[in-house]
Amino acid sequence: MDPCVIQMTGSGNLPSVLDVHVNISGRSSAPGKMKGRKARWAVRPSDLSNRTFNPIRAIVDNMKVKPNPNKTMIALSIGDPTVFGNLPTDPEIIQALKDALDSGKYNGYAPAIGYLSSREEIASYYHCPKAPLEAKDVILTNGCSQAIDLCLAVLANPGQNILVPRPGFCLYRSLAESMGIEVKLYNLLPEKSWEVDLKQLESLIDEKTACLVVNNPSNPCGSVFSKSHLRKILAVAARQCIPILADEIYGDMVFSDSKFEPLATLSSNVPILSCGGLAKRWLVPGWRLGWILIHDRRDIFGNEIRDGLVRLSQRILGPCTIVQGALKNILRRTPQEFYHNTLSFLKSNADLCYGALAAIPGLRPVHPSGAMYLMVGIEMEHFPEFENDVEFTERLVAEQSVHCLPATCFEYPSFFRVVITVPEVMILEACSRIQEFCEQHYHCAEGSQEECDK
Repeated sequence: MDPCVIQMTGSGNLPSVLDVHVNISGRSSAPGKMKGRKARWAVRPSDLSNRTFNPIRAIVDNMKVKPNPNKTMIALSIGDPTVFGNLPTDPEIIQALKDALDSGKYNGYAPAIGYLSSREEIASYYHCPKAPLEAKDVILTNGCSQAIDLCLAVLANPGQNILVPRPGFCLYRSLAESMGIEVKLYNLLPEKSWEVDLKQLESLIDEKTACLVVNNPSNPCGSVFSKSHLRKILAVAARQCIPILADEIYGDMVFSDSKFEPLATLSSNVPILSCGGLAKRWLVPGWRLGWILIHDRRDIFGNEIRDGLVRLSQRILGPCTIVQGALKNILRRTPQEFYHNTLSFLKSNADLCYGALAAIPGLRPVHPSGAMYLMVGIEMEHFPEFENDVEFTERLVAEQSVHCLPATCFEYPSFFRVVITVPEVMILEACSRIQEFCEQHYHCAEGSQEECDK
């Protein structure tokens, strides 16, 4: 007889189905007599959740300071270009979304890696002879952050390490450490417009290094690497046989005196996963459409990495289908004037902000060349009442109602980051308040009285 079948007898006192526990011998037992796990509540957060840590949230949420009630708050801390309404997306982009919605074609599930037609559009848009792309080389994601998440997950195992820029976007650390992946920080040099310290970078590589993260243009630095510097980074990766995760979400968001060079166009022998998205260049971060471009002309990744990305994508069913449906018209119909006007505004704000802050004793801004940010060094010896950049920016909020992010959030103390997407009048007012704040708290360093008397 099947040992899992409950024998029915003539007794009318059969237990309820829910009260019967069947074991492999066919005998039933009451719930109170079960062996094994003791019945008690023991709900605990997972190791994954315990390892997940966002340094920006941890620092900002602990800043319990209140703004000056007599001054309107100016937030130069939020990396969202839409916050103040002065940088709307283009009408053609809005119309593309409306058309996709009205078509009724995009209300169902799409493949986890995105519609084939949408991936073909991205491949066509970014294809060039030096870095050819086909639809099979494109994976659509829920924003660029998911693209980075998938790339780290496919390239690295727990116990391995990745190389991440310092200062750098804190999401790399948050994602990697949640997966049990060690983060090693390579230095960017402010005196060289945030170029990579190449010797220090190469010294970090060991047998457990899984990938190198390169963010260009940079958040938080606003830097744009030259072609020659990118080639030097690629040379390190080629020598050490390390693949690259290229975070290029700010690709093409560079000012008129610089040029963006997609990393994959400069090397045929280093495999690169390039991450991008609609968020910043098209000014729609809430639409959550990103992508991974797989560049592997020497077939070093083989099918394994590509198949791994597909499998990881299937854990969550991809980005919004309506935005995917709008992608063709977004890429084809957005006028060049829209891109030009956005960059002209950002460059003007960057120049204004840099000029104003460079004139303030005790501050050392580094001029940006792209993206939406500017980093400012604090000569802490001239502000002895503040222990660090976190205290400096806290007091700036309390006294002047100007909120900048302390660069401790980006692993780079004694700096702060300014977002340059706010309206021009707000940038000027914020810089004026920062000047007033610095003048009130500036002290001559020992032995530099002559400089202070000038």
